Amino acid sequence: MTRHSRRGGSDVLIVVFDGVQSLDVTGPFEVFAGACLSAGAPGAYRLRTASLDGGAVRTFSGLTLVPDLALADAPSPDTLLVPGGQGTRAPDPRLIDWLRAHGPSARRLVSVCTGAMLLAEAGLLRGRRATTHWAYSHTLARLHPDTEVDPGPIYIRDGNVSTSAGVTAGIDLALSLVEEDLGRDVALDVARHLVVFLHRPGNQAQFSTQLSAQTAQREPLRDVQQWISEHTDGDLSVASLAERARLSPRHFARAFLAETGVTPGRYVDRVRLEQARRLLEESNDSVAEIARACGYGTPEALRRAFVRVLGSAPAEYRRRFRTPSAGARREQLAQDEA
Repeated sequence: MTRHSRRGGSDVLIVVFDGVQSLDVTGPFEVFAGACLSAGAPGAYRLRTASLDGGAVRTFSGLTLVPDLALADAPSPDTLLVPGGQGTRAPDPRLIDWLRAHGPSARRLVSVCTGAMLLAEAGLLRGRRATTHWAYSHTLARLHPDTEVDPGPIYIRDGNVSTSAGVTAGIDLALSLVEEDLGRDVALDVARHLVVFLHRPGNQAQFSTQLSAQTAQREPLRDVQQWISEHTDGDLSVASLAERARLSPRHFARAFLAETGVTPGRYVDRVRLEQARRLLEESNDSVAEIARACGYGTPEALRRAFVRVLGSAPAEYRRRFRTPSAGARREQLAQDEA
């Protein structure tokens, strides 16, 4: 827990500009504002928004935001947050100049989504490891080779500079900052109020298997995708799946790759790992039970898959990212009713 936040308030300044992504602004804003209410300490954070001239800005979706002040009048913030959006594609040079001049003085420098582009343009990501929206990670890496870009994580914290992935990932990052400042209980209370997880793992892919892979166009292949997600403990070999789709194994493998962008084996691996991850987070089942339920057979096979993809063993993963179990929630409800 940082002493700075406890001793009388942490200034959070959010930069806004035309073409900003509205949720990049309002998501973290709601997290910090909710923390003030949850902590019972209205002074936990002092939230301000600022534009170049102090005037209203229009978000990419058409929402008008009226900031509190102009950047020139903004006091040096404890936390400086730079959102993303279409407005980062051709930013006002004055905004880059302001970030270059004032970014280094912030105790914490934070970006959401393509806000990382603005930080990089201002030279604030040089020599840093950073992330951004998965669709723009290659662009960030190409334009700023002095930055180590990792497109996978939800967010990355490198020293006092934190960058997050696309849009809603700004909420994840803001929750992690609240947890650092005010403790886990406050952050968890805010997460529950917003109906989000306190922790999506920092090394989790930015999207689920079902989202990252395309949905097949042909109905038999779509049915196979659904079957895979519902029967992770079954025979999911190419031969078995091809039979279900009523295609030869060779034809099935080619068609599946063409329509989903991944091979059947790769897709099955992803679905099984994702299911195992969810069970470790949400269930009381043992690692051995989860391994069998997800088609790994043995705990060792599950462990190898977790270490290879997520960099941690299942038990360690559960310790770090487990949410309150259904049993614990039921016990709490029973106590509340009593």
